[in-house]
Amino acid sequence: MTDKLRIEEVIVVEGKDDTRRIQEVVDADTIETIGSAINEDILEQIEHAQETRGVIIFTDPDFSGEKIRKTIMEVVPDAKHAFLSRQLAAPKKRGNSLGVEHASDEAILEALEKIVTPVNGADDYQEIPRQTLIEYGLIAGARAKERREKLGDELRIGYTNSKQLTKRLKMFRITEKELIEAMNSINETPNEKSEESI
Repeated sequence: MTDKLRIEEVIVVEGKDDTRRIQEVVDADTIETIGSAINEDILEQIEHAQETRGVIIFTDPDFSGEKIRKTIMEVVPDAKHAFLSRQLAAPKKRGNSLGVEHASDEAILEALEKIVTPVNGADDYQEIPRQTLIEYGLIAGARAKERREKLGDELRIGYTNSKQLTKRLKMFRITEKELIEAMNSINETPNEKSEESI
């Protein structure tokens, strides 16, 4: 049996199934949030882990996973982030919810190899104009949600609603050039006339 990849940081997951699944793939310690209502004790554990070893937030790519991520980011703004696309976290059985525990070994390894860290306080960051986001149909139009989902997967910043999108792009210092390259690679061209929103 090959040696597992050792992860120095503590990985924050939602529950026991996620811990089991991650530990099947890598040698890592986890903290479980036990659902989206994280209590103070768990937040303190995460804060302590960040100070001593660093933290990787690896929650499910759904509404409650994003809520957990947001709560932790308020306490530990410089935590690292690992993201899975909804497709890679889809359950084998119908009716089960999206989750890290459903991902393949390859998907988990790739997510942990491509962790992203928010950059705080970089003054030279040029915010992407709202008009650019509108032209690419990311915050208006019939398929805006679908486009944001694809973009989140492509840039590895997770799914956002239209209000969160600008914040998330800023948090990970995504430039307009990177955004355009990502949109090109998912074959989405600017929709100058915004026909869909008419």
